[in-house]
Amino acid sequence: MKHLKKPQVDKLEADRKTRAIVEDMLANIRENREEAVRTYAKDLDGWTQDFALSEQKKAALIAQVSQQTKDDIQFAYTQIKRFAIAQRESLRDFQLETEPGVTLGQRCVPVDCAGCYVPGGRYAHVASALMSVATAKAAGVPFVVAASPPRGDAIDPAVAYAMDLAGADLILEMGGVQAVASMAMGLFGARPADILVGPGNSFVAEAKLQLFGGVGIDLFAGPTESAVIADETADPMTVAIDLLSQAEHGTTSPVWLFTTSPELADTVNRILPQIAKDWPTGGVAVEAWDNHGEIVICDDREQMAKVSDEYACEHLQVQAADLEWWKNRLRNYGSLFLGEGSTVTHGDKCSGTNHILPTRQAARYTGGLNVMKFLKILTWQEIRTDADPMMSSVASRLSRTEGMDAHARACDWRLQKFGKKDDWGFEVAHQERFD
Repeated sequence: MKHLKKPQVDKLEADRKTRAIVEDMLANIRENREEAVRTYAKDLDGWTQDFALSEQKKAALIAQVSQQTKDDIQFAYTQIKRFAIAQRESLRDFQLETEPGVTLGQRCVPVDCAGCYVPGGRYAHVASALMSVATAKAAGVPFVVAASPPRGDAIDPAVAYAMDLAGADLILEMGGVQAVASMAMGLFGARPADILVGPGNSFVAEAKLQLFGGVGIDLFAGPTESAVIADETADPMTVAIDLLSQAEHGTTSPVWLFTTSPELADTVNRILPQIAKDWPTGGVAVEAWDNHGEIVICDDREQMAKVSDEYACEHLQVQAADLEWWKNRLRNYGSLFLGEGSTVTHGDKCSGTNHILPTRQAARYTGGLNVMKFLKILTWQEIRTDADPMMSSVASRLSRTEGMDAHARACDWRLQKFGKKDDWGFEVAHQERFD
């Protein structure tokens, strides 16, 4: 295995600077609440209007959206909602009797409020509004707050339409750290969010990370990552175009090629900058490629799969023979795109799977945003008094094995109260009544 191309930029120093800035901003917002948010919005975005989008302004924004765009957003919404509902239906409440008189159960309960962040800097992220809000609603979340940074004197009209269509209960025209903090803390008419979801820039991602604990988060959403696994059967033009298409996200977005073909690797490395020259956003993509792009040449497909799992990429495309083998072999990725007919753009925009996905190797332990992120899996139990002695005797002995005498005595009391014998074969503490 060898690297034909390695990244040129170390992210650690930038991460440290971002962390310090976000710490200061969150401390200020915790202390000064809405006043601090207004100051940040004015200084960073030139925003002095109300933050909560009114019904009148929302209607005016939606009226600006063409019917074709509405139809496209409706199509994407239908696919995303359909997939999310299928996910929700795959989970169920249940109960079972594990022993006579011992019943255990599970309930799937949605959180009370979700905060959905929708980026809005260089691009209007219409699909992100659908991915987060529609998924939360499919999970059964009763109140969803959505926030997106304004572009001029309003948020993007198509984003407003997507948020409204997906079912957002409150829309905030606000971006950045202050938006994430406002949703977490319940400012400007929002309910305090139980979970924060959605992609964003490095400051948004860091704010979610620092707020985690007091509020849940979906995952750490750093700069977009995309990888292509390609063998000698792949078309180098398709591979290069797909890598460039994802590098468009931003100059810090890494894209990676894992291949067994030195010829394909050389060709992609040569033609990728040429292709970018013809694209309006090619400058952004080439900078990302120059600074963060990698090409790894592997000995065989098993090594390619191993390398891919180590990188644990956010988006992973396979343009190689025997797609079924790859589907069964690969384990660490945010979302998988099999075959030349599948490109990440499909999943990013409208095919139905979620595009809010783990980055920075988080795919080793979590998948992307889904209805389960908005659900609490609550367990319950009911033990009848006639079944209690069996359970209490075991629990009492295990508690004393661990040295937890008070735990044992809660069970000893029940053996004393519900049991029908005095000798249990082990020492049971006797407790007097004091009531």
